[in-house]
Amino acid sequence: MENMIPELTLDPNAAAAVEAPQLTLGTEPAAPAAEPVKIDDSMLNEAEKKAVEEFSKKIDLMDSNLVLQYGAAAQKNVASFSENALGSVRTKDLGQVGDSLAELVVELKGFGAEEEKKGLFGLFKKAGNRLESMKAEYSKVESNVDRIAQELEKHQVVLMKDIAMFDQMYELNLRYYKELTMYILAGKKKLEDVRANELPALKAKAEQTGAQEDAQRYNDMVQMCERFEKKLHDLELTRMISIQMGPQTRLLQNNDTLMVEKIQSSLVNTIPLWKSQMVLALGLEHSRQATAAQSAVTEMTNELLKKNADLLKMGTIQTAKEAERSIVDIETLQHTNQQLISTLDEVLTIQREGAAKRRAAEAELGRIEGELKQKLMELHD
Repeated sequence: MENMIPELTLDPNAAAAVEAPQLTLGTEPAAPAAEPVKIDDSMLNEAEKKAVEEFSKKIDLMDSNLVLQYGAAAQKNVASFSENALGSVRTKDLGQVGDSLAELVVELKGFGAEEEKKGLFGLFKKAGNRLESMKAEYSKVESNVDRIAQELEKHQVVLMKDIAMFDQMYELNLRYYKELTMYILAGKKKLEDVRANELPALKAKAEQTGAQEDAQRYNDMVQMCERFEKKLHDLELTRMISIQMGPQTRLLQNNDTLMVEKIQSSLVNTIPLWKSQMVLALGLEHSRQATAAQSAVTEMTNELLKKNADLLKMGTIQTAKEAERSIVDIETLQHTNQQLISTLDEVLTIQREGAAKRRAAEAELGRIEGELKQKLMELHD
């Protein structure tokens, strides 16, 4: 992806045919003020700089349609990309994963609750009948747990595909970001060249000839430069949207990764451990009936409770860690929101400054025109 040079075009309908991958779908101390990033060719490699230089020569600021549609192809790519990504997030329902995990907890907790309520002695009180009841209950819960496990595996497959697609989505966004940067740099290079060379020449000619058409030609070029400058500003706004999509994409990908890890933990830890404990419980019942040794049952019961306590401790610690990890996601979201608000404030300031400059330019143009007309009148006195 890094070796690919975006192809710039003056055709507004030449938007890339590449679509964003379809996806199924967290208060830090105040940081020091960041240094503003200046858009210049230091962001490009040599081949990209050459492409920008060549493309800037093709730009004709007197072509009003070109100025109107400049960079439209790249903007369409970003707009389509954002729309597809938003649609994917809207259609994604992680609530189903949460429901499956909650149902799994209910099944396992329900079986364990009966054991805790009645105790192992209560379970083993009626030898044959209790054993059959225990087996029947275990089979029922096992069936439900297996069904839930299959659902979780399906969710896990979908989420893993989403994670891979988020990587594609991130790389595609980098491509659009680079393409917009090159459009902006080429446009600025052309604008600087026109204002440094063509505009002074047109002004000098108008002053020299005194012809109205020459004055109008100079005025037209000034207006087109203003329009083109506003167009470049629009492209910079689109570029900022593309910049924000990068961390947002990684944030969504991280959320999916955390969910996959939780599902994986349930599949490889929670369910097998529960089944192993049920097998041990059934084995203890057989041993009690075979030996009829109450002391042995008591000893094994204590051992089982100790194991369950150890497992409970391990599970609680793991759960606490997972819960703490979710707090990081919230802080990350708060940080991102602060950065977005700061960006919007800076953009508003730039827009206001631009408007003030354009008003000053309009006043200056009026004064120039008045001087020109006065000069024309003096020529015939």
